[in-house]
Amino acid sequence: MFNFSMSELVVILAIALVVFGPSKLPEIGKAVGKGLNEFKRAIGDKEEPVNITPHSQAQDISKAETTAEVKKSPE
Repeated sequence: MFNFSMSELVVILAIALVVFGPSKLPEIGKAVGKGLNEFKRAIGDKEEPVNITPHSQAQDISKAETTAEVKKSPE
């Protein structure tokens, strides 16, 4: 994905250490890790496409209308 050499990573980590401080770096790392895991999980859930045909939608709508008419009937 990214081609960072070891020296570039050391410079980036040193800058992060100066900016955020040693107490916040573990919290930031944990938050980034959780975010990446959630992103991977969300992408992995997209394996099966949902197929809804117009015919089945029309049947669902007519069932909903019938149910609504039954509920609206006068007492």
